[in-house]
Amino acid sequence: MAAAPVWSVDPRTGKQREQVAVEATAQEVDAAVRAAHDVRAALADRAVRAAFLRTAADELEAAKDSLVEVADAETALGPVRLGGELARTCYQLRAFAKIVDEGEFLGVVIDHPDDTATPPIPDLRRYKVPLGVVAVYSASNFPFAFSVPGGDTASALAAGCPVVVKAHPDHPALSELVASVLRRAAARHDIPAGVLGLVHGFEAGIELIKHPLIAAAGFTGSVRGGRALFDAAAARPVPIPFHGELGSLNPVVVTEAAAAERPEAIGTGLAGSMTMGVGQFCVKPGLVLAPSGAAGDQLVKSLTEAVSDTAAGVLLDHRMRDNFIAGVAERAALPDVDSPVTPGAGGEHTVSPGFLTVPASRLAREGEYDLLLEECFGPVTVVVRYEDQGEVEAVLSRLPGNLTATVHLSSGEAAGEGRGAEILRELTPLAGRVLVNAWPTGVAVAPAQHHGGPYPATTSTSTSVGGTAIERWLRPVVYQNTPEALLPVELRDANELGLPRRFNGVLER
Repeated sequence: MAAAPVWSVDPRTGKQREQVAVEATAQEVDAAVRAAHDVRAALADRAVRAAFLRTAADELEAAKDSLVEVADAETALGPVRLGGELARTCYQLRAFAKIVDEGEFLGVVIDHPDDTATPPIPDLRRYKVPLGVVAVYSASNFPFAFSVPGGDTASALAAGCPVVVKAHPDHPALSELVASVLRRAAARHDIPAGVLGLVHGFEAGIELIKHPLIAAAGFTGSVRGGRALFDAAAARPVPIPFHGELGSLNPVVVTEAAAAERPEAIGTGLAGSMTMGVGQFCVKPGLVLAPSGAAGDQLVKSLTEAVSDTAAGVLLDHRMRDNFIAGVAERAALPDVDSPVTPGAGGEHTVSPGFLTVPASRLAREGEYDLLLEECFGPVTVVVRYEDQGEVEAVLSRLPGNLTATVHLSSGEAAGEGRGAEILRELTPLAGRVLVNAWPTGVAVAPAQHHGGPYPATTSTSTSVGGTAIERWLRPVVYQNTPEALLPVELRDANELGLPRRFNGVLER
């Protein structure tokens, strides 16, 4: 049987643009993984890795116009949004290059023998080494930052791990183009093209996670797809780490005092956040606890006006559009659920943003309203109207893990009055990033960033954004009583590489 073609599709029309590839066979997946495995030695030199990452950023910037044009044709996200995302991606590559240069990620610790300790301490030298070939599963909603050149790829390469990417079917032409740019950057440093493999097709993704030479995987996508791959990674004869980002409601709590103090600002801010990128951000606020009464009414009025003024938009593909329309219709049909602005079909190829409201009492216990506690991908949010703090606590107690959790406080509460600190304590177990008087959309690439959270937000405790993402693709090794001449250069006493390290209990920088 001939391999199935891979088509680039214009989401604005639903029409096929061009055939860009064919779905990879098991043999082709095997060839890509083995080629990546053979390239590991070419990434051993940290200076070469750092230079490669910087060159990759340079080459992506040089190809910006053509990359953004293709990305827009396949995603309908718009040149402005996509240009910014490409800039973020290049910044991320350079940030990891700096981390590689500094060497702190190696976690070097050296303990000389101490016979006076109980028990005695032998000569121990610890650092971290790359795991091996990493499988990366691209996301639909970030064709640069969470795709072929994105955070998983950048952090894995920084760790010294070659990568095989399973391209997302929503932007296959862009994936092929970006892969060629990255391979061109690799060639400038004598790194073979196998350092970045690229395969297409659902079955190829399954074959990839099962391949015995794959040492770890990174995934961004749905709960259903991510959980299937996570289970497959665990079921292998040799299980591997699977760092999956699966889904998130990103709850928001608006206190009564905050709603009374600035209802218009909160309403318009929520509208902007939940409709940004046509509601296709993984940190879109999907559930908002707002007070009943006059203050909450004003907030809802402001939200209604702002969402009503937001134009219909194109989702990444028609399957997502169909799921969005069906999902909001099913939610809106529940008793006591109102639609101040009805979300749904905006046209033949677009969707209209909107939001639903429901009394908090309906969500305080298990039942048919549990559907409102599931992520709905697209420009919609659920405003839960509460009567008292007890209802807030009851709803929060039923939420799964999230990437973010937000609270909007009054100026007095932010200064320490009232229950601000208590609400923060209630939100902290729910998410990896907790925000105060801000909106979760927009994930800064910074050393202190954490983009992850309790399951199902992610399947591990690691981050996919920020410098510490490199830790996912490393494992520690300790050498005991090893002669200096046989040690890796990073673990020798002289520290000729000038690495940050802990030497006999003292931190050296």
